Amino acid sequence: MLIEQLINGLTLGSIYVVVALGYTLVFGVLNIVNMGHGEIFMFGAFMGVIVTNSLGLPLYVAFLVAIIVTGILGYFLERFALRPLRGKEGVSHLAPLISTIGVSIFLENAAHHFFGAGNQPFRTSFSELNITIGSTTVYYVQILIFVIAILLMFGLTFWLSKTKAGKALRASAENLAVASLLGVNTKRVITQTVIIASAMGGIAGILVGIAFNSVNPQMGLSFGLKGLAIIILGGLGNVRGAMAGGLILGLSETFLVAYGNSGYRDAIAFIAIIVILIVRPQGLFGTSTSKSKG
Repeated sequence: MLIEQLINGLTLGSIYVVVALGYTLVFGVLNIVNMGHGEIFMFGAFMGVIVTNSLGLPLYVAFLVAIIVTGILGYFLERFALRPLRGKEGVSHLAPLISTIGVSIFLENAAHHFFGAGNQPFRTSFSELNITIGSTTVYYVQILIFVIAILLMFGLTFWLSKTKAGKALRASAENLAVASLLGVNTKRVITQTVIIASAMGGIAGILVGIAFNSVNPQMGLSFGLKGLAIIILGGLGNVRGAMAGGLILGLSETFLVAYGNSGYRDAIAFIAIIVILIVRPQGLFGTSTSKSKG
């Protein structure tokens, strides 16, 4: 049972990591928490339901459709909710946050209208495939989720550190004005960052769908708040912190359900926030002198 719970914890933690990475990218460049990310993630999950259940297409097509749709939603979020507020004199620093909350409410109501208010089953034959190692059953879905999370984590780290576009993003995250003076097209970098973060949310939505076999319009709020908890736990804007925080939260929740009281499962993320803010306000991997960078 311990091994199975460890696998379940790594699976859940991997999903949390992918959600948190989207928050981390946007915060690292714009220094804001995108409260619309959870609902974009939820739309990605519903794209998976439509593609696999309604259209009967393979799972990889669901991933492609979710990436495209959530990427487009990310573009519109940046273009109409964030860009008009950027650089405006007299605009409160809370205005972009409030704007993304408005996007979140709009997307959730749109999901209610288009998909209904209840749970929608996410049926795929892939979810039933498994292998047995001794007395432990491992589902292919769990392996897929873990592998995708690892690939995204290392791929994002490589992109940020080794590619020209990634270095431009890091320069913009350090100082938008200076990066612009050095020839970086900061407007394009910001748009690109929000689109990539949103596409990662779409991938996470599919992963949640195949892991739990159902999706609903309210799931964006729950996973979105946990993603926020993770980036605070790991350190705002820190990619490594998002990875560690997601796995820690996933394992903690799983073992609490298995060996403790499952009623407190959702509370653990916010207890972690309170403890971290008291003991180490900058997060596990953050720095106290400046904004953390991935």
